[in-house]
Amino acid sequence: MARIIVITSGKGGVGKTTTAAAMAMGLAQRGHRTVVIDFDVGLRNLDLIMGCERRVVYDFVNVINGEANLTQALIRDKRCDSLYVLPASQTRDKEALTKEGVGEVLEELGKGHDYIVCDSPAGIEHGATMAMYFADDAVVVTNPEVSSVRDSDRMLGILSSKSRRAEEGEEPIKEHLLLTRYAPERVDRGEMLSVGDVQEILSLNLIGVVPESKAVLNASNAGIPVVLDSESTAGQAYNDMVSRYLGEDVPMRFLEAEKKGILSRFFGG
Repeated sequence: MARIIVITSGKGGVGKTTTAAAMAMGLAQRGHRTVVIDFDVGLRNLDLIMGCERRVVYDFVNVINGEANLTQALIRDKRCDSLYVLPASQTRDKEALTKEGVGEVLEELGKGHDYIVCDSPAGIEHGATMAMYFADDAVVVTNPEVSSVRDSDRMLGILSSKSRRAEEGEEPIKEHLLLTRYAPERVDRGEMLSVGDVQEILSLNLIGVVPESKAVLNASNAGIPVVLDSESTAGQAYNDMVSRYLGEDVPMRFLEAEKKGILSRFFGG
């Protein structure tokens, strides 16, 4: 059976969909059969970031309602044969995601895939709780600012108490922390929480730190998962994150502000 990974946060705009796309692509590039599912019914955007929005015919809700089968709804990524996308419905209500329906779809997907990455909506609304319920692993995405970290702390309580694993008394969901939009220069100026500050509050295993980078927006606009941009710091950070998830010992990068040379300091660059 596939390992189910939920990408979640307590707050919107922290980079969950970017992270879901990057993690799914990173796993697939390493040869693992992977599917990434958009749980944000009515507000889907995973298809845009994956660059397959024009190929959507059937969606997640169509499959749950028996209006299409998985073969019809799954979209194979053009860049990687091991990766598939299951888009959310743009027109249905979030209540269309039922526990029974989601469970059946995940069970069927699990027969042919190694990993299922669930792109969760923010907060604790219905789509988010459905995405979290069946998870084996969770990547909690947060920005290094107080309100984002506080909301993430709330999500940890839900992960530990309202999942299938919690209900059935199984081993808890394995939780990981991903820090996004990190700017060491702002940390040094006291404008942003440090990695240590966030870890002290959340007490989670740090799986990655993604620096603030224009490459994220550029990749999203181009419909390309940023992990494919190996020249950018964000792409490298997401690639490191996938390696760590798979058990590789990869040192953490992008934690310190770049040292300026003499000329840069002299001319204020």
